[in-house]
Amino acid sequence: MKANELRDMSVEELNKKLVDLKEEFFNLRFQKATGQLGNPVSIRDIKKDIARVKTVLRERELNIANK
Repeated sequence: MKANELRDMSVEELNKKLVDLKEEFFNLRFQKATGQLGNPVSIRDIKKDIARVKTVLRERELNIANK
């Protein structure tokens, strides 16, 4: 997922995406703990996607505050 794709989304869509990513991250952590995780790199990718979404939300928050 690219940051440019996220910037095209609305705030509501970004919040929903964030919730979905956090749920997926939880499931991956659970799979890792039980030894069922096939691709451990996916955890890192999900964490980076969560950070991207939070960054875009924070950018929008700061732009609103500056206006």
